[in-house]
Amino acid sequence: MAKNYANVKKYYAAALSAFIIWGFISLLLRPMHIYPSLDILFYRVFFSASIMAIIVLFVSPNLRKNNLNLFKALSPAEKKYTVVNSLVGGALLTFNWFFFIYAMNNISIKAASYAYLICPIITTVLAYFILKEKLTKQQWLAVLISFISCAILALNHFTDLIYSLIVALSYALYLITQRNNNKLEKFFILTIQLIFSAICLMPFYPYFITSTQYAFPFYFQVLILAVMFTILPLWLNLYALKGVNSSTMGILLYINPILNFAVAALIFNEATELLQIVGYAAIFISIILFNWVRLKSILK
Repeated sequence: MAKNYANVKKYYAAALSAFIIWGFISLLLRPMHIYPSLDILFYRVFFSASIMAIIVLFVSPNLRKNNLNLFKALSPAEKKYTVVNSLVGGALLTFNWFFFIYAMNNISIKAASYAYLICPIITTVLAYFILKEKLTKQQWLAVLISFISCAILALNHFTDLIYSLIVALSYALYLITQRNNNKLEKFFILTIQLIFSAICLMPFYPYFITSTQYAFPFYFQVLILAVMFTILPLWLNLYALKGVNSSTMGILLYINPILNFAVAALIFNEATELLQIVGYAAIFISIILFNWVRLKSILK
């Protein structure tokens, strides 16, 4: 059993790294507030898809060849499952990013933030019912604490919750659908998803882009956003799903909003309320409680 826990250390490390990276995304996005959010979204996806395509086509042709051979060796049913699942994943990512931007710009920043507080609960519950992932009584207690914490943080903001649910559900479904999408290498799957996301956005680009005359700083910032805050954490996310189940990934996702809250309070000096501190502290406790058994073995 101890050996089994030791084997998942790298997957836990990948999951933690992904959510820690996303937890600091405001350090880049805050200076970019002068640019329209949809412009950032378009270029983020286009840059990410282009970089991934260049890597697969030119930098690492063996990656493409190996995965094409893997795909050819699959049964017709496995081929269909892999293609559909990968494209669904790309569509869910596009949907998630679009409505996250919409919620932030047209509803409230809190609505966007609440989404990633609700998402872990939705992911864990969906994993239980859809993937039949078992939870212990202690883990269900952690889910209950998380639910109560989110309810505390959402007091007097019930309208925001509707939009938060849309954003949260889309990412929760992404994690659920990708849990068993393991017939091809994760980097190759992510490439397909980002290219598909770019294709989905292309028809909207001529109608919603506000400017094509940006200076170098904008493109450099988007490049960092694409590499450090899109490609890297998404790949780590998919890699982690090889050894960490969806319910655990859902709970670990709380690291993202906790770090966002800390950055907002400590670096950007945003006002905080006692209720918020209590809510986030309770969420942190739920993360430890949910993963306590594995944490004890991993840290040995």
